Amino acid sequence: MADEAHNEQGGSASTGITKNAVFLAAGIYVVLSIVLMYDFHSRLSKLETDTNKTVGSLEKRLSASESNSRATSEALASKLGMTEKELDARTAQLQSSQREIAKTQEEKLAKATGAIADEVGNVKTDVASTRSDLEATKAKLEKTIGDLGVQSGLIARTAEELDILKRKGDRNYYEFTLNKGANATPVGTISLQLKKTDAKKGKFNLMVLADDKTIEKKDKTINEPLQFYTGRDRMLYEVVVNAVDKNKISGYMATPKNAPQPVVQ
Repeated sequence: MADEAHNEQGGSASTGITKNAVFLAAGIYVVLSIVLMYDFHSRLSKLETDTNKTVGSLEKRLSASESNSRATSEALASKLGMTEKELDARTAQLQSSQREIAKTQEEKLAKATGAIADEVGNVKTDVASTRSDLEATKAKLEKTIGDLGVQSGLIARTAEELDILKRKGDRNYYEFTLNKGANATPVGTISLQLKKTDAKKGKFNLMVLADDKTIEKKDKTINEPLQFYTGRDRMLYEVVVNAVDKNKISGYMATPKNAPQPVVQ
């Protein structure tokens, strides 16, 4: 019996200690919660205060900036002798004028660019057309056998064809016009003299004076290469007559590129 009573007393004491521990822990939790909540509210209050101060500072700066801007605008308007409203209207007008000027300049530039492009296109077309004409003219040029039986170079029948031959630069070319009955006319390093013409048949008689010799070319026809040798190296010269009139003929003489050149007086 004594042992049972002792055990009951021991159990009661243990239960009392446990309850006390629980109450103590709960008290500590409540105290800590109160402390943390107070600290949280303190920080939140400080953050709100700082935020309000920052916002207030920004509002003051913005207000000061607007005041300065308004004061500057009013001062400028006063200096120009107009109200702020008139200044705003004038500023808007100037901005509109600037936009119109810029638009006009852009339109002019676009037109000028278009005109230049058209002109370049026309030039290209003209160049292509000229090149085509030159190729067609070259195709008309022919090689033939001269009156000495030697293969001639290209023969020009018109001034245009002769111009092409000159630009090719293969030989030297000297144009001439001879009158019937006139003295011998210097052409290059030789001289030519017209003796007779037959305009209906397109024939003529021509005298060639070269190397102190006279060579007669008789009953020759238009565009027939008249050939003769001259000079120390016996170079082949050619005379081509393109037109025969009643009292004159006209044409050109072709010489090798390395032939002697006439002395310029």
